[in-house]
Amino acid sequence: MISKPATYGISALVLLGTLFGYISPSIALAIGMAGGIFKLANFDFVEQSRNAQKTLLQLAVVGLGFGIHIMEAIEIGSNSFFVTLITIIFVFIVAFVLARVLKADRITTILVASGTAICGGSAIAAVSPSLKANSNQTSISLAIVFLLNALALFIFPTLGHYFELSQEQFGLWSAIAIHDTSSVVGAAEIYGEQSLTIATTTKLVRTLWIIPLVLIISFGSNTKEKFRFPWFILGFLGAMLLVSYFPIFETFKEYIVWGARKLLIFTLYLIGLQINIKELKKLGFNILIVGVITWLLLAISSMLFILNYV
Repeated sequence: MISKPATYGISALVLLGTLFGYISPSIALAIGMAGGIFKLANFDFVEQSRNAQKTLLQLAVVGLGFGIHIMEAIEIGSNSFFVTLITIIFVFIVAFVLARVLKADRITTILVASGTAICGGSAIAAVSPSLKANSNQTSISLAIVFLLNALALFIFPTLGHYFELSQEQFGLWSAIAIHDTSSVVGAAEIYGEQSLTIATTTKLVRTLWIIPLVLIISFGSNTKEKFRFPWFILGFLGAMLLVSYFPIFETFKEYIVWGARKLLIFTLYLIGLQINIKELKKLGFNILIVGVITWLLLAISSMLFILNYV
């Protein structure tokens, strides 16, 4: 493990490399993962960055909202509504069937399915209180979703080019089949400008499904636990409204979007630092299989749908 000043120095270099265009989203994540897995980064810095990366990600998403017109967002959201609903139901059915066959823990299965179907760690954090999940169940589900989420950032752009997906197709596919907003936006940013717009909007509309999911789980488990609404979605909506109806924002929206994209890349570096051997060792084999197969089936089925109908 290197010293805290050295860790700050490396982080500053990553930030500078990001600003000048030398570091892509996948490279930023890879550097962070190397620091986390091999314990190269200072422990205190990693802990401090845990909360910081959430805030930075939210700011980046809000900033990206300045690059999207509200009518475009409505069109994208309405076009993906039924696809989103069907895939969410599909994920839970597959996860429950696999969990029954493999005799995996029920609560952890619900957490993994929630993260896979909607928006990764945010969904898990929102659903956990209603399920009365313990820290072990929550950490295992987060580790599984986070690991698969990281893999998706590396392999999805390559698969998109291999299958010759259009910008629209890749944006929709990544929003459906990648867990967290960070990697969805990161993968789409690699693929292209139009893909980024579609992926960001579709994913944030998808995130709203946290609300009915938590209500259903709360009703089923007879709990009155409250969940944290992802308020940054309102910031994203507000940014779209401002740029759509106030011409003054047209003059500097490109600078805001540029800054948001760079901030996202640096945030992926901080997210990568959170992956470590200790968390990976927590992965139970049965629940890991449930998470992997569910995710693969979602990715494959959504790809086939998009290739044939989008």
